[in-house]
Amino acid sequence: MARPPLPVGTFGKIRAYRDKSGWRAVTNYRDHDGVTRPVERRGSTKTAAERALKEALRDRTSPLTSGDGITPETRFKDAAALWLEEFQRAIDGGRRSPTSKETYEGRLNSLVLPAIGELRVRELTVPRLGRLVAAAQDLHSSSTAKTVRTILSGVCGLAVRHGALAANPVRDVAPLEGRKVRARALTLEELADLLAKLDADEVAVRQDLPDLARWYAGTGERTGEGLAVHWHHLDLRAGTVSWGGGLIRVKGQGQRINFGKTDVSERALPLSDWLVDVLRERRVLLAERFGVDVADLRGPVFPNSLGKLRDKHNTLAQWREFRQRAGYPWVTFRTFRKSVATILDDAGLSARQIADQLGHSKVSTTQDVYMARRVTSRRAADALEAVRGYRPR
Repeated sequence: MARPPLPVGTFGKIRAYRDKSGWRAVTNYRDHDGVTRPVERRGSTKTAAERALKEALRDRTSPLTSGDGITPETRFKDAAALWLEEFQRAIDGGRRSPTSKETYEGRLNSLVLPAIGELRVRELTVPRLGRLVAAAQDLHSSSTAKTVRTILSGVCGLAVRHGALAANPVRDVAPLEGRKVRARALTLEELADLLAKLDADEVAVRQDLPDLARWYAGTGERTGEGLAVHWHHLDLRAGTVSWGGGLIRVKGQGQRINFGKTDVSERALPLSDWLVDVLRERRVLLAERFGVDVADLRGPVFPNSLGKLRDKHNTLAQWREFRQRAGYPWVTFRTFRKSVATILDDAGLSARQIADQLGHSKVSTTQDVYMARRVTSRRAADALEAVRGYRPR
């Protein structure tokens, strides 16, 4: 009866021999492709030779048919490069955002690679990775630490899929603990005061900030979503706006509209009557500015001076300068989003209705697919009538 083969990933008896050069230790190892191969290491003593052989067997991996695979001996920096390539394919397939890649790549190059870039995959232990995440939190912020942890988990997860790690060590890294800063919302009185100061600020008016702020206060859209809205997304007779994606800046490509995860964000919003009034007045003024008939006005609702997409970063910088002048240094465009959620909550809307208004994550796939194709509850627009932020004539 034939002797049964060694189990995959194991070795047989170690034999040691002495010769003129010292000691050599030999054994048979059954690789992960099922082939049993002799493995040999040398040393100045029998113990040294056997120790060298055991270390080689510990780190041994199967022969790979592809030159771009990850093995236990692959350096972390090379595994990370493969992970970024996989991320880019997800971007090309519309499953991930290019801005996410820029964020991850920036943290990878500035924080992760200087710390562990030269380590081998087999050396990515829970303690080492845990110390890196903790250092990111201590020296930077919880948000940065979370990003670092995501990067480490992504690279290690890819290594697991390549068979270079048995399990993802990041799963056992201690969870991040930090004080959560709860975003503050504007009260209706503060909102009215802020909008009044916008209208009275000559610089803000010249930079076309008052109507933009009213848009965010009346819809709760994200900053990039508001800047991506075009006139063809609006139905002023019905009082609705359809989602037009989000404005982002991609390195090497400039500004573009990103439609990202449309199953989460895509929605049609009802507009409050006061906001419809603002938009009708705005349409007339923009048509006069660009010398076209109102019916022929195209392009972004909140354009730059040339009628093209407004630069998001410049707009945020302009807002930061205004809020300091106005005495509201804590108010960002996201504050309007928080304020909308608070107004809707105070009006008694359900969590699902508020999530629909803000384009938040789904309760269930079926529910979200359905809701992405309909106008959200009219009660949201009715509640936002409380803002009443249109410019007095």
